[in-house]
Amino acid sequence: MDARAWLAIYAEELGVAPPSEEEVERLLALAGVAAHSSERIAAPIACWLTARAGTSPEDALAIAERIGGADG
Repeated sequence: MDARAWLAIYAEELGVAPPSEEEVERLLALAGVAAHSSERIAAPIACWLTARAGTSPEDALAIAERIGGADG
């Protein structure tokens, strides 16, 4: 089973729609920024916080990019 199929089944079990291609790309970018700006564990937790806050992947990525550049 590939990731897209797994995510579709998981989304169905959760009672939500699976992410669009754009959402997947933004979430992967968010995870990358979080991991590279901090530690690897920040990637999945940042995505979880995004969902918990009800923030769009696009807005979350913008926030993460702003924070990621804060020290440089």
